Amino acid sequence: MADPATAFYAHPTAVLDAGCRVGAGSRIWHFCHLAAGAVLGEDCSLGQNVFVADGVTLGRNVKVQNNVSLYSGVVCEDDVFLGPSVVFTNVKNPRSAVPRRGEGHYLTTHLEQGVSIGANATVVCGIRLGRYAFVGAGSVVTRDVPAHALVYGNPARQRGWLSAHGEKLTFDAAGQASCPATGQRYQLSPDNKTVSIMSEQVSSLTANS
Repeated sequence: MADPATAFYAHPTAVLDAGCRVGAGSRIWHFCHLAAGAVLGEDCSLGQNVFVADGVTLGRNVKVQNNVSLYSGVVCEDDVFLGPSVVFTNVKNPRSAVPRRGEGHYLTTHLEQGVSIGANATVVCGIRLGRYAFVGAGSVVTRDVPAHALVYGNPARQRGWLSAHGEKLTFDAAGQASCPATGQRYQLSPDNKTVSIMSEQVSSLTANS
């Protein structure tokens, strides 16, 4: 049902614990559970059977597809996309017989603006994915990913670079490339390890449904 006081939609089967915060325009679908302390920004979308734990923060326009659990320590900046059944962890060395809960045990996993993660990928806790990084479906991410990097495989390894629009970047001898869709220009560092946007002006992007 839509809540006129907060202007977001939550399906009747969704469970929103007291204390969670949901931004205007967000949509929360069947069988979702938001724990107390979970924070969703404006215009977010949670597909069926999504769990958002206490302490998780989602920015504006974050899209989470079906069957994703976001555990304490996960931070998603604006415009992040999480495909179906993406898996996050928050403890490096879990043991059933050894309590490792709460502050001091949960590691932060930080997804910067525009990150996309494909279906069934696993992201090991304690890493950072740079702006507009792209993780292929089924990958296992075990270390930090640079901004604009395309990674996939088990373990995930870098295979190329993508624009903010999600298009492949092909760099010339000067280390420059243009997005085929928007014309936005990018610069590759001399050591081939980082990519930066030469102009922050981005053509209008079509939001994922």
